[in-house]
Amino acid sequence: MIDPTLLSVPDGARDVTVVEAIDGLSYIDPNDPAMPSYRVIANNRQPVALRDMMIEPVRTGYIGANHPKPDPALVPPTGAEAVPDVDVTVVYLPVRDGVARAQVYRPRSADAAAELPVILYFHGGGFTVGSSDDTDYLTRRLARDNGALVVSADYRLAPEYPFPTPLDDVLDVYRWLTTDAARLGGRADRVAVAGDSAGSNFAAALPLYAAHHDLPAPAAVVMLGAFVDFVQERWDSFQRLAPRGIVYDSPFFGFIRSAYLPTTSWTEPLASPIYGDLSTYPPAFLAAGTHDPIVDSAKAFVDLLEGHGVAAVGYWPEGMPHGFYFFPGVHPEGDTAFERVRAFLADHLT
Repeated sequence: MIDPTLLSVPDGARDVTVVEAIDGLSYIDPNDPAMPSYRVIANNRQPVALRDMMIEPVRTGYIGANHPKPDPALVPPTGAEAVPDVDVTVVYLPVRDGVARAQVYRPRSADAAAELPVILYFHGGGFTVGSSDDTDYLTRRLARDNGALVVSADYRLAPEYPFPTPLDDVLDVYRWLTTDAARLGGRADRVAVAGDSAGSNFAAALPLYAAHHDLPAPAAVVMLGAFVDFVQERWDSFQRLAPRGIVYDSPFFGFIRSAYLPTTSWTEPLASPIYGDLSTYPPAFLAAGTHDPIVDSAKAFVDLLEGHGVAAVGYWPEGMPHGFYFFPGVHPEGDTAFERVRAFLADHLT
């Protein structure tokens, strides 16, 4: 069902989503007239730019080389173990400047010849880390539960590639799916968009872009850990929870905001969709736990959608943190979220 020409990077093209070590974050021209000062600074601090210093621990992950390895008893099942009845194929889809790696998830229960409704999925990671591999459980679950073809697309990461480049990547993949989804075994006329955390921000922004750029609106939007506002300080939940938050806290938020939006207004609607025109927005499902610092903004987004007559569903499980849906078998509220997504998409996608 998948066009074999999409299974490898075309000759002469490059996979723009591969994270490469580049000399671009704090590169200084050797002929810069300020070089004497920079040499003095470099003699006391390496690297010179704080963004270089901060991205390294973020990208090296939660368990670094000098930390004890994880307790096997606390390692949840893999996506393949939890949801085995899904086939996964890596493809390379056209975007500006090259191709983007994506993974296509197809439930084995589906007729092999059928063109399935499509869910285009974007992984989270604070705009700075991660890949579609990290969300394997989520995308397997969405494919199986909804009888859908899930296309989980990678994108370029900040701070090397700030706004709008990562958003451009996901927009290009969406544009391609709306005309060529059949080359993957999907329906070009039935495409929903979804994501978690930073990925939910792309999913939320995409309909706003489509409304003004001759693109069909997605059939539905699904946002897990719904992230719709970069001005989080105005929300009570952020004031209460972010200063001492776990995983998602004020320092992390400040870093990802400066990495993704170094020169862009925080209220730009394509970065903070809560400030956009929501009058023609497609049906939307949002989930965030009550212990997630960004939950108040997610609730406000649902209220705004409902005020425009948009079919909007919110799920706010008590006591749950950011990412409560991420690990199989850890929180029953995660299963409830997927069950509610299935009911929502049954009305708006299939």
